[in-house]
Amino acid sequence: MKNSFKLIFSIAIAFLTVFPGKGQNNFEPGATWPASDGKHINVHGGGILFYHGRYYWFGEHRLPKNTEKVQTDGVGCYSSKDLYHWKYEGVSLMIPNDTTSLLTPGCVVERPKVIYNKKTGKFVMWFHHELKGQGYKAAMTGVAVSNKITGPYRYIHSLRPNAGQWPLNYSKEQQSDTLTERSLKKWSPEWKEAVKNGLFLRRDFEGGQMARDMTLFVDDNGKAYHIHSSEENQTLHFSELTDDYLGFSGLYIRVLPGDANEAPAIFKKEGKYYMFSSGTTGWAPNPGRSAMSSDILGNWVPLGNPCRGNEKNVKTTFASQSTHVLQINGTENFIYMGDRWKPEELIDSRHIWLPVEWEDGLPVIKWYDKWNLSIFSYEK
Repeated sequence: MKNSFKLIFSIAIAFLTVFPGKGQNNFEPGATWPASDGKHINVHGGGILFYHGRYYWFGEHRLPKNTEKVQTDGVGCYSSKDLYHWKYEGVSLMIPNDTTSLLTPGCVVERPKVIYNKKTGKFVMWFHHELKGQGYKAAMTGVAVSNKITGPYRYIHSLRPNAGQWPLNYSKEQQSDTLTERSLKKWSPEWKEAVKNGLFLRRDFEGGQMARDMTLFVDDNGKAYHIHSSEENQTLHFSELTDDYLGFSGLYIRVLPGDANEAPAIFKKEGKYYMFSSGTTGWAPNPGRSAMSSDILGNWVPLGNPCRGNEKNVKTTFASQSTHVLQINGTENFIYMGDRWKPEELIDSRHIWLPVEWEDGLPVIKWYDKWNLSIFSYEK
């Protein structure tokens, strides 16, 4: 009887660890976050889609370091009804062992995002795709599609966007500039000015523009946009997708040219568009950035660092890098989602979730050791 009691007690403790009770419904940024399988949630650089009463979290499904020298086996998926407790749904996009495909073991798949197309009834996934053995040279974006939100997703192809197309906000005079990289010393004032004026944009005009760190955004009218770091990570491109979300319409703009932004995360409140992003320091965190616009394909104005707190937190965005801003369904409340990268063991990278708050009408982020959704019921 005594042993039976111990067994029941052990099972109860294990259950509460994986499925915390109502009183334990909290977010603890930077802590291990176990899902229904008892393991730390293994989706990184990802985003969340709300569909039919559940949130679906997609991200890089990382493998333990030195697993046959392959860092990821695809895109993982978890689901939740309350944002606190997550069920592991499996790998939605599996990297096949197919040497004839661009999507093959050893390639890089980063920052996957999934959106739903109401017209076609399809779920569409886009991701940053680098080819096996090429480091970050390819700078492509890949697309996959599924009839079911959790997958499996069918890989279609990878490409560089907007080949043969000029941005809407790029003048005829800039298009005809003949300045090339060879005539400039890298990182000199002249080089920086040339980059701002489209040095790499013109270089890549025929073959398509570079696409690295990326996100997706679907506007209220159903138009979808692919936002990515381009031009050697020096300029963001906001590109309109086709109506089926499977390709690029050819309409796009350059945003904050020459400012070296990556890790974009877009959200909209009361008719205005906002963006969190980061600088380009590899795996190391840096000061966060923010910007806003009244038109997603219009003029984006920098707002500065959105982080509030001590010097260390402000300089490192709470030791994280932005990946997504989650709008809580049915509200105009938002959660900053960031990654605290652990390059020595990426599978153990931690999730930094913090409430987006507002100061003088602008979005800010503050640190909380522990918090829950009740924070949004208070006036700020």
